[in-house]
Amino acid sequence: MNKPATPRKRASVKLETTEKPKPKPRTTRKTVKKALPKTPVGSFKHRLLMISLEALGLAITAVSAIMILLGYSASWFSGTRFFSSLLPFAIGVLGLIVAAAMLLIGWWKLRKWLQGRTAVLTPVLAIGFALVIGWFVMQNHFTQAFGHFRMLVGGKQEAGRVTLAHQVYAAYRRYNSAQLLKMVNRAEAYNSAIAEAAEAFDIDPNLLQGIAATESSFLPRDSQDGGHGLFQITLVPKAIMEQAGKRLEVSKLSLLNPRHNAFIAAATLKYYLAEMRNDLFLGLLAYNIGPANGGLRFIMQQYGATDFVTIQPYLQQLPRDYPIRVLSHALAFRLWQKEGKLLVYEEGDNAMRIQRIGIPGLQAEL
Repeated sequence: MNKPATPRKRASVKLETTEKPKPKPRTTRKTVKKALPKTPVGSFKHRLLMISLEALGLAITAVSAIMILLGYSASWFSGTRFFSSLLPFAIGVLGLIVAAAMLLIGWWKLRKWLQGRTAVLTPVLAIGFALVIGWFVMQNHFTQAFGHFRMLVGGKQEAGRVTLAHQVYAAYRRYNSAQLLKMVNRAEAYNSAIAEAAEAFDIDPNLLQGIAATESSFLPRDSQDGGHGLFQITLVPKAIMEQAGKRLEVSKLSLLNPRHNAFIAAATLKYYLAEMRNDLFLGLLAYNIGPANGGLRFIMQQYGATDFVTIQPYLQQLPRDYPIRVLSHALAFRLWQKEGKLLVYEEGDNAMRIQRIGIPGLQAEL
């Protein structure tokens, strides 16, 4: 007999349940500081350049304007009376300070307005101001204002220098232009030696040309008073001869050699300028006197003189006008070098033009 079939057990089907994702643990939020964008190096250099140009333009404009205003005001209020000269000048200086402060405030406001459009406008405008006032400074009429400014600051020393400088201009005015032109032409043969000597001893070559013109008129010879050659060299201290020989790299110097003569003259002038503390007028006078009678230093100590003006009354036996003649000849060579001709002092605005060019040897002080 067949056994009844046992019922099969149902396979337990496990229903797969979708598991929920486990929540991620909360992470504590950390405040992350955002790194500030670094300023590019090129941008920083560009801004620095713009600021530097602006500052330079404003500085040039301010300094030049102050010199011009003070120069003209010194001429307007010149004098020693309190109410007519001193007090108005003091009030003018106070007004200048107030005006400068107001202009500075105005510039600061204008600067903000300009930078709101483009950063280039500010330095361009400042440099433009500097160029305009620079053009004005180059004009001849500024020479007079600058002279007044120097007088205001320099006091007694500048007054003496200006007086002597005008003596030089007056001496140049009296010269015969044709004779000066002949001398300039004769100097051509010796200019290279003079320029070499001037460079070796750091002296203005026009100044050496003025000495040669005064001493020999560029006609080298032996004179009756013992002078030799182009610069009429007489008694020279041994130390000076050694310096000239060292620069020339020769053991024996010849006074008849124009190049040797020029080097000795340059070394001699350099020596006396140092002895006279770079006072050009006294240095030239000492060059002319030489070591005779103890030299210029001894003469000044003997009479208690302190400068070229106070020593002149005591030089009755010596050429008091020697520095004037040297510098007036040097001025002629400077004008020939700068202008290509000898300007006539009294024609047109030549007087202001010549004074702006300046006297050789005094140019560094202008």
